Amino acid sequence: MQPLPLTVRRALELTGLYFLGAIIIVGKDIITPIVMAFFLAIMLLPIYRWLRKRKLPESLAIFLCILFLMVIVGLLVWFFSSQISRLVADFPQIKQNVQQHLATLSQWVDHRFGFSTEKQTKLINEQSEKMLNSAGGILGGAASSVSGILIFVGLLPIYIFLLLFYKNLLLRFVFLWFPTQTHSKVEEVMRESEVIIKSYLVGLLIQITYITVLLGGILMIIGIKHAILIGAIFAILNLIPYVGALIGNIIGVLLTLSSSQEIWPVFAVLGTIAFVQFLDNNILMPRIVGSKVKINALATIVGVIVAGAVAGISGMFLSLPVIAVFKIIFDRSETLRQWGVLFGDERPKKSPMAFPMLRRATRSVQEKLEDENHIKRPDA
Repeated sequence: MQPLPLTVRRALELTGLYFLGAIIIVGKDIITPIVMAFFLAIMLLPIYRWLRKRKLPESLAIFLCILFLMVIVGLLVWFFSSQISRLVADFPQIKQNVQQHLATLSQWVDHRFGFSTEKQTKLINEQSEKMLNSAGGILGGAASSVSGILIFVGLLPIYIFLLLFYKNLLLRFVFLWFPTQTHSKVEEVMRESEVIIKSYLVGLLIQITYITVLLGGILMIIGIKHAILIGAIFAILNLIPYVGALIGNIIGVLLTLSSSQEIWPVFAVLGTIAFVQFLDNNILMPRIVGSKVKINALATIVGVIVAGAVAGISGMFLSLPVIAVFKIIFDRSETLRQWGVLFGDERPKKSPMAFPMLRRATRSVQEKLEDENHIKRPDA
């Protein structure tokens, strides 16, 4: 059987990419919880295997894994509810601080641009009326979003249980898709994907913990109110590459402004966040998660934006591990290896225009580039 011409293969790849995107957009409400459950099931596999070695029945071992996950989630909900209740208790003081900041801002606008306080008040009242007119639609959308979140959370434990219970059947299904002579590569991809997903997700849990403790502790020592809440919100939003850190900075500034009548705490918060981010990006996170798979910044930003447009916040959280798994698959495929190069960070130090060796898709060239960029292979 003659292989397909290169142009036909490339056309099929782009067509497949188009239909994959269309399927994800149409079925995102179904696909997103399954993908999230898949990653959580991978993370729970070590606990499940440990329980099975103790001769526990399979269903009981899976139930205990899900119970452990629910306890962790429950502790997180309790922590945030306690922090938010403290924030609500300070509402009268927050209202007074906000009014003072708004008055100061209004005086600055009047002095700088000649836009009087009366005109500012009129503009705010007009915008408030427009917001009230559309409040019904906003509340309806919020109600549907809350119901969607509840359905999403309710489906997760069911999907996790079924994925762990039928994991051997699903593995057999995957192997039957490929010819026998490629089963060794398929097994390699699945084992490496498991290593990457576990190291990434466990690393993120550790990252959330130390950023919350480090950032919240420093802000508490400085004397910033709601320091732990600021640290926790920033730690969770920081999981969304690039975009999350920006949103976390904005929320930190708003919480600080609403809790203080002075301006210096804002600079203290921004400086502390910058310091913690430097430690996280350059010292702590590389040692915890390691460098088994590196996704370049361009692919990360585009992936986060596309995933957010397709599947919302959950898609932004899932974008990086999904790209990492796709990269592992592409690197092991003879026909899709160029996509693995596009996602990866194995940046050649020399130009492929001057060195034809760098134009080849051989395994030796790939390993040499990984060594140059200090990237460890998952099987190492």
